[in-house]
Amino acid sequence: MKRNMVLGLLCALAAVLWAKPLETDTFKTKSGKDVVITFIKHGSLMLSYNGKYIQIDPVSQYADYQSFPKADVILITHEHADHLDLQAIQAVSKNQTEVLINESGYKKLEKGNILKNGDEAFILGDVKVEAVPAYNTTVGREMYHPRHRDNGYVLTFDGLRIYVAGDTEDIPELKELKEIDVAFLPVNQPYTMTVDQAARAARMFSPKVLYPYHYGSTAIDELPAKLKGSGVEVRIRQMQ
Repeated sequence: MKRNMVLGLLCALAAVLWAKPLETDTFKTKSGKDVVITFIKHGSLMLSYNGKYIQIDPVSQYADYQSFPKADVILITHEHADHLDLQAIQAVSKNQTEVLINESGYKKLEKGNILKNGDEAFILGDVKVEAVPAYNTTVGREMYHPRHRDNGYVLTFDGLRIYVAGDTEDIPELKELKEIDVAFLPVNQPYTMTVDQAARAARMFSPKVLYPYHYGSTAIDELPAKLKGSGVEVRIRQMQ
């Protein structure tokens, strides 16, 4: 019994020692403030700004959310289990945590403030959140993410605009996005976009920096070549 306990402790210690720190990138707002993006996995991200924390689609399968700072705001794009996980939400929440969520996600979570496509809200005082459409268009895929149900989000931090698409294809509404500095597009066929669709989507609104995310085993290494000469900088992080 003692030997098994020692082995268990050694395995746990090894897991801690060998665990890779999550990647982060930092962007400056127009007045020089930092927005730090932490790349968790799949559709899960953390943004920090002015000492405050925003979790996007936290899911326990992808990280130990007990280890994160408590979130001031949680954004949920839709109710699928790889985007909405009660255990992760509870782990990263505090009494004052604000949850912004789509309507069908609210019905599953039974908490939060509902945002529909086209709605806007302000969080952390001066951060604007816009809920934008996210849906499938390919014949036979419409049932995955039907139109008018799910959200993507555009967050504006002191002039810095970050678009997190949620689960969507290259829908025509992307042409309405303006002055996007950082974009996250899902490249996870057949549920979201193919690589070609992601390239077309990026050309619709020309973000300065594009991160493919939620990509599974999709060959996202092909994406930079497809956007060569577009002015879009493609950055690949561990978001499979």
